[in-house]
Amino acid sequence: MRAIINGRIVLRDRIVDGAVLLYDEKIRGISQTVPEGAEVIDACGGYVAPGLIDLHIHGYLGKDVCDGDPESIRTIASGIVANGVTGFLPTTMTVDMKVIRRALEVCRDLKEESKSWNGAAILGCHAEGPFINAKKKGAQDEKYILKPDAAFVKEYADIIKEITLAPETDDDFAAIREITADTDVLVSMGHTDADYDTAFRATENGVRHATHLFNAMTALAHRNPGVVGAAMNTDVSVELIVDTFHVNPALYPIVAALKGDKLCFITDCLPAGGLPEGQYTLGGQVFVSKGIECRLLDGTIAGSILRLNKGVWNVYTNSDLPLWYCVACASLHPAAALGIDSAKGSIEVGKDADIIITDGEFNVKKTIMGGTVRYEA
Repeated sequence: MRAIINGRIVLRDRIVDGAVLLYDEKIRGISQTVPEGAEVIDACGGYVAPGLIDLHIHGYLGKDVCDGDPESIRTIASGIVANGVTGFLPTTMTVDMKVIRRALEVCRDLKEESKSWNGAAILGCHAEGPFINAKKKGAQDEKYILKPDAAFVKEYADIIKEITLAPETDDDFAAIREITADTDVLVSMGHTDADYDTAFRATENGVRHATHLFNAMTALAHRNPGVVGAAMNTDVSVELIVDTFHVNPALYPIVAALKGDKLCFITDCLPAGGLPEGQYTLGGQVFVSKGIECRLLDGTIAGSILRLNKGVWNVYTNSDLPLWYCVACASLHPAAALGIDSAKGSIEVGKDADIIITDGEFNVKKTIMGGTVRYEA
């Protein structure tokens, strides 16, 4: 038994001060005293929170999920565990299908190993494309765009946990309906030029999520509510890139008020994450990282270099949302979107002991996975 003392324990609906968190490989309880014989860990007045879950991340420390290289995935995982991420979905791009298949197969082969390595665990993969709309391709490569293919998703349904597609390119939503009927893959609408009615009907036919809300989709307008309007007006969960650049912070409380426990913070982090400013590649395309912005050479906005713990703090310090809610948006809500919230995503008795200890500004000092320390500053 281990006991974390002197911490501000972040629960799903409040923060508890002056208590002791008890755990072994699972969360065992919150106590007012340290049990005899327990190993004591001092949080030094910082936050004790659940491990974070990133549903959407392409790379880190110069490595790209689409490298199709086991060492790239290991490097990404070992880098982001220092940001408090205990589970993630390595995310592929719209690239050649052979490259996508190789990336998925590498992650499939590493998934079991990731449960015990000194890095974030692979919870599955997020295939962002290639079934998207060229009109909203963003930083994706148009020449690799394909029509939605349920057979491909079903072939990799053991490792794909989220698929981003443009529902208007799926005739009569046939692929969406087949995927949702035959797998537990989370179908997400993104990189889409759908109008409101099409997006709304897509949610009635199996779409349950929206990829990086506001970005690469039809906007919310008073006569044309678009995909954003459909995402806000239905029960789908939504991703938000919380780097303060992709989405204006003024929208954080508005989206939170509308989506509640369906709001998931993501990084959409690129290989430049964790590295100095400069020129990098993503899925074979060159982009420039400068400040908090990443852009292709033609100026197109790409993903981010955001650390997920920093994203939590960004929302907390740029809104009136409580910290416990901001943490849930990066832990419990993503876990619920993936259907794993019975085991992960919050500090509750019986759940996996995926825990982070931070300082007073949510900088990560220690990351614990399944009761074992996997990172220490």
